[in-house]
Amino acid sequence: MEAFVVRGGRRLRGSVRINGAKNSSLILMAAALLTDEPVTLRGVPRLRDTNNMTALLETLGRGFAVQDNAEQAMTARTDDPSRCTAHYDIVRTMRASICVLGPLLAKRGEARVSMPGGCNIGDRPVDLHLHGLRALGARIDLEEGYIVARTDRLRGTRVFLGGPFGSTVLGTANVMSAATLAAGTTVIESAACEPEIEDLAALLTSMGARITGAGSPRITVEGVDELTGADHQVMPDRIEAGTFMLAAAITNGEVTIENCPVDALTATLDRLSAVGVEVESDPAASPQDRMRQTVRVASHRRLEPVQVVTQPHPGFPTDLQAQLMALLCLADGNSIITEKIFPDRFLHVAELSRMGADLTRNGPSVLVSGVKKLIGAPVMASDLRASAGLVLAGLAAQGTTLINRVYHLDRGYESMEVTLRGLGADIERVSVPT
Repeated sequence: MEAFVVRGGRRLRGSVRINGAKNSSLILMAAALLTDEPVTLRGVPRLRDTNNMTALLETLGRGFAVQDNAEQAMTARTDDPSRCTAHYDIVRTMRASICVLGPLLAKRGEARVSMPGGCNIGDRPVDLHLHGLRALGARIDLEEGYIVARTDRLRGTRVFLGGPFGSTVLGTANVMSAATLAAGTTVIESAACEPEIEDLAALLTSMGARITGAGSPRITVEGVDELTGADHQVMPDRIEAGTFMLAAAITNGEVTIENCPVDALTATLDRLSAVGVEVESDPAASPQDRMRQTVRVASHRRLEPVQVVTQPHPGFPTDLQAQLMALLCLADGNSIITEKIFPDRFLHVAELSRMGADLTRNGPSVLVSGVKKLIGAPVMASDLRASAGLVLAGLAAQGTTLINRVYHLDRGYESMEVTLRGLGADIERVSVPT
């Protein structure tokens, strides 16, 4: 098993370029099932999750081949359009595997998809996905752990996708993708507003789909008979950008972040400003596109306590909650973090406490009482973003932190230790006994 050894106390300095978004790439790759023509995606990060999605699509007869390593470009080809089963062995590794369900059903008329896996951050049922596809006319059964969906052709309708914790990003992606080949018009109410949904809509539109309202709670899709190939640039990863912003802040460093999706980080920037973290755009280096800015990140020596509530976009993202908690452990006062998306997403609380953090959980909220310092200790990563939070804590801690199970990090960050070393961190990947 691999682990990170982090020797804390170094201020991060330098520049880092943000990769294409993992969460967007997985959805876009699944959408390539909607056509048999070539689909090229540029900026797909080299991650365990994207590798697993490539392997899954290969089993579905829609393999991706690398076209350009420098641009991280991949093109999908169709070898066998008759395959419709997404097997358990791959699907269990990541939640986003469920996104092949809608495209398979709409294009091939049948889909057999194992119930998905992913990080251990609480219940994430797929009932809203199935509700939306049933509304479009799909016949759905559960057989031996597989979702089995069939249709002669889907038909447009009005679909409500609101759930107890807000809208569903992957559910919106599934229903919107399926609706592109449905007969008639589909209106998705309470749709997810995340920028990854806008990115998917941009790809589908370039493939010939007719979609309006992406990025708002109401998306309208006019079905077409077929979709064509396309060439698409993946949006930058807002969670990776936010993670490196917080890494700069927790080490009292100064880092320039290129290809930064500022327009997708409004709530994050608001909370960082309240804490005392400065994020300034470089007008000379930034293009007009606010999704690809160059920013400089620095922090005040005194960090202010804040209240934070995770919410669906445009609210504060749940995927940055653990990283922000690490920063607030060193704030001067009491902060409160409330998790409204995954109320059980607090497995990192016990590990941060091992490093000297003063944390008190009460249901979906954690009281973070700032301490003068964190102390390096052996800790265990429990999921992707919790792992990132522990790395940030280790960067700021006195002494050495050993972070076990960093395979979680490889699902969402490309060679994170290499990037951090380039910014001056003392971090290395090591093998440890299982």
